[in-house]
Order: sequence, then C-alpha cells, then structure tokens
Amino acid sequence: MIERKKITASREENSSYMNEILPVKESFDVLQRDLMIGNRMASFYFIDGFMKDEVMLKLMDSLIKVKEEEMPPDAQQFSRQFIPYVEVDILGDFDQAVKNVLSGVTCLFIDGYEAGIAIDCRTYPARGVDEPDKDKSLRGSRDGFVETIVFNTALMRRRIRDPHLVMEMTEVGDSSRSDVAICYMTDRVDKALLDNVTKRIQNIKTDDLRMNQQSLAECLFKRKWYNPFPKFKFTERPDTAAACLLEGKIVILVDNSPSAMILPTSVYDIIEEANDYYFPTLTRVYLKASRGLISFLTVFLTPLFLLFMQNLEWLPEMFQFVAVKDTVNIPLVFQLLMLEVAIDGLRLAALNTPSMLSTPLSVIAGLVMGEFSVKSGWFNAEVMLYMAFVAVANYTQPNFELGYALKFMRLELLILTALFNWWGFLAGFVIIVCSICFNKTLSGRSYLNIKLN
Repeated sequence: MIERKKITASREENSSYMNEILPVKESFDVLQRDLMIGNRMASFYFIDGFMKDEVMLKLMDSLIKVKEEEMPPDAQQFSRQFIPYVEVDILGDFDQAVKNVLSGVTCLFIDGYEAGIAIDCRTYPARGVDEPDKDKSLRGSRDGFVETIVFNTALMRRRIRDPHLVMEMTEVGDSSRSDVAICYMTDRVDKALLDNVTKRIQNIKTDDLRMNQQSLAECLFKRKWYNPFPKFKFTERPDTAAACLLEGKIVILVDNSPSAMILPTSVYDIIEEANDYYFPTLTRVYLKASRGLISFLTVFLTPLFLLFMQNLEWLPEMFQFVAVKDTVNIPLVFQLLMLEVAIDGLRLAALNTPSMLSTPLSVIAGLVMGEFSVKSGWFNAEVMLYMAFVAVANYTQPNFELGYALKFMRLELLILTALFNWWGFLAGFVIIVCSICFNKTLSGRSYLNIKLN
C-alpha cells in the first residue's frame, strides 16, 4: 500500500512522486499527459486501455480554453466550474490517487492546487450480459452477470427499485485491491449477520484475491477439509440474486467475477435452481422433490447394490433380477471405483475438447465405455447400468460443488461397505448424516435450517 502522503500545491513535486510509484516510462499503457490550463502546468495520469480517446479529447479541449483570470482558488471550485463530467472527486493523498489511476480513473494535477482531481470516465472491456451456460432457465430472463461489478449491480438495481436496497463498496487485498460489493435490503436483512459479514470482510488480511470469489470465500470461512459440503451458494443469474435479496439475504459481488455469492444458505437453497422461481407452486414442489430423490439415489444406489450383492440372501424374490448373472472377473467394488474415476476423466476430457470435436469423441467414448467394456470382461452390464444412471443424474444437481460432495460421500460409502459389509454401510450412512447436520454456515446456523427476519 502507498504511504498516506499528502498531495502538495506543486505540480512538479506531485508528478515526480507519481512517476516514482507508477511505471510511466517502463509500461506503455500507463500514460502521463502534460498541458497548460489557465496558464498553469497540469498533468493527466491514466491507463490507456481504460480510456477512450474521444473522451480525453473532449476533456482536454474544454480545459485548454480556460483563461488565467478564470482560474478559481482551489481544486473543488475548479471541478465544479470547468470539468463537464458526471463523476468527479477531489483527492487529498497519493494512496487514493494511485489506486484511482490503476483502477482506470483519470487523475489531474494542476499547479497551485493542493489536491488531485479524479475524473471517472473509464470504460472497462466487457462482454455482453448473455445468459450463463450453466444456470439456464426455461421461462426466465436471458441475461447474466459479467466480470464488471458496476454492470452486475446495475442488473440487480434494475429489478429492485427500492430505496432500501444498499450496495456497500469496499476493497480486499493489499496488491489486488479488488472491489467487493455487499448488497442487502436494509428493512429485511438479518442485522447480526450483516455486521458479522461486514466485519469479516473488513478484517481480511491477504495480499490478493487471485481467484476472485473463491479466494474471498476461503478468507471468510475456514472450512474443515474433511467436510466437502459447500458453505456458500453462487449464482450467475441477476434474477436469482434479486429474489434472494428480497428474501432478506446478503449478496456479495467481487469485481472480475461473473457470479454472486449468497448468504446465508442451507442445503435447501443450494439445491434450488432458477426454474423454481418461474413455475407454479405444485410444479416447483415436484421439481424440488424430484431433484432431492435423484440426489439421494446418486449417493445410495451403487452402495446398496454392492451391499445386496455381498448378501444375496437379503434380496427379496421380486428383485432377484437385479443380481449379477455374468461372471465377475473383477470385484464389484473395484469396477465401481474404476468407473467413478473414468466418468470424471471423460468429464474433464469433454471440458477441454474443442467444440467441433466434442460430438464424435463423445460417441467414441460411449461405445468404448459401453458395449466393448462389457464384452471385454472388465465390467458387468449391471454395474455399467447403475453407474450410467449416477453419471447422468449428477447433472440434475445445479450446484457443481454439492455434486462433488455427494460423490465423495458415495465413494466413502462404497469403500466402507466393501470392507465391513452392512456395518460399514451403516457407519457410512451415519457419517453422511453427521456431515450434513453438523455442517455450520457462516452465520453459525444449522445447514438444515435457516431462519430469516
């Protein structure tokens, strides 16, 4: 952090100090532009990529027309009379000046004024607010958060035209100085939780938020490594974030991140998706119940299958058809574990495969992992069927992190069942229940029960 040195009335001293801090000569995009304003020397500092030439041309054109006898006694009056722009601020020290310049704001130093003038006419490179690929809706809006925090706050403000909506801006990280916005409804938010979150963010001591919201989440809540269930809900949809604000929750935005962090959260909030807000109550309840049932099956289907195959006498007569009929060349537990890893391998391969090759490679992978793997004797058809269901069912879960948490619970249950039979299955079930019940959120409340004011 730059020392809190006051800006002086000497433009030459100010420019000399700014040139010591900023790499004006070394970096091609950090620019200093000197010119005469009212027969006084003045210096502009700005970042080339954040400033449009047309804007700077209009600013300079209006300023060089100022006459010497028109110059007011201080920078505050000068900004009011001669700077034709919306967002203008007066800076008293160099820490503020350097931060503003590196954020894209133009800073102006005029000889004789013991202050700097910050002109916020920056334009960040940004993509369109298209609907996110992961969090789609059948009937909802088709916009999504982007990497520019001001655009994201505007998308929520557009939906909530209420004076109780507050968006506090702060910064985190000594080097990155990342902008963080805390958004809430003053008449609905839990005051104790808001104070807790605000204090935690203000007390964060870190050099940077290199992974944006993930780094912020790790700084906010040091979770235990052995409990993989997520502590936060993330969304890339502004309509979902706006709905959560109206429910009394807190939304946290980080600059350069196209998603919003929502607090507090519970397991019920995490399994929600955008379509739940756009359908009638009966449909919404059915969809939630279906996702809950399918999530339950993804955890317990293969361990139960393994348990019954180890204890065929427990299998009711009407379900005898599920028993493995073919020769088991490799133990069932190893087949299941191998397929768990293989499915993740295919998922990672699809993620890194060029789009024009994804379809043919998917067909090839399906054939190899399907019919040929059974005929070769490595896997049984029943194991392939159940693992195929688990692989497809994982995509009904809208939260990626929760999907992997359930996967780890399934792996734990498989290993314990293979080692200790039904005692292992029972122990694994207890571990899963305890992992959910004793999982605490940032507010300190239960993972299963969230109460809002």
